[in-house]
Amino acid sequence: MVNESGTQPDRNGTSFLIPRSRRLTWDLLWFHRAVPLCGHDRHFRLSTVAEARAAALVRISWPAIFLKAYAIVAAQTPQLRQIWYRWPLAHLYQHPHSVGTLTVQREHNGEPWLFWGKIPFPESKSLPELQKCIDHFMTEPVRQQFRDECKLAQLPTVLRRLIWGWNIHVAKAKRADRLGTFFLSTLSGRGAEIQIPPSIHTGCLTYGPLTEDGVTRVTLAYDHRIMDGALVADCLERLEQTLLKTVREELLQLANPVAIMDVAA
Repeated sequence: MVNESGTQPDRNGTSFLIPRSRRLTWDLLWFHRAVPLCGHDRHFRLSTVAEARAAALVRISWPAIFLKAYAIVAAQTPQLRQIWYRWPLAHLYQHPHSVGTLTVQREHNGEPWLFWGKIPFPESKSLPELQKCIDHFMTEPVRQQFRDECKLAQLPTVLRRLIWGWNIHVAKAKRADRLGTFFLSTLSGRGAEIQIPPSIHTGCLTYGPLTEDGVTRVTLAYDHRIMDGALVADCLERLEQTLLKTVREELLQLANPVAIMDVAA
């Protein structure tokens, strides 16, 4: 058979090495297998939050809103800052503060890459400050913003896995700085939902698109070795209340020009 270009198609497939753009995701999935994640969801009614967001004089994205709310809940819930370690004996390590990790898709060297932007102390940052961090993840040069990930992707698989393994299983105090304490990934902007994001974190948050009534399904996937479903259900309820109260109040302040000037200063 001759194709439209008038040439004979090649009947043989082509083998090639794993592209660098897929290596970090491959590594994440490799270590994700050892984390027994279980996911629970709850429908949040966020119409009042959406209205306050629309009235704000500065653009605040939904990821910034959810990062702030989850970090506030994590500050009140030690289990969300705990990590399961299996060596030398099974034990838990509790981080003193949160480091939010946000999935970021960028075009790099002509290919789509997944990177992970880390934001320390998100509970103590204002929404504009969180938004500024996210904007940097999305707009700053990839080699500048995600330098360590780009270097890691260049290494052979054995060396990459050793570095991942050290950060996951050994580097307790540094693990939060390098990998974060919780994980946020969403495709709501594309009209889709993620069921359970693959992750090595104790808590993994995702949410779907808002309906016209301001309802969205929020899912919290968690390490079942550390907590049970009842606590996760309580966390989801507290997360919704935090969005409706604390975060909404901050959004309402951003509708005040004087407050915007104070933030800018």
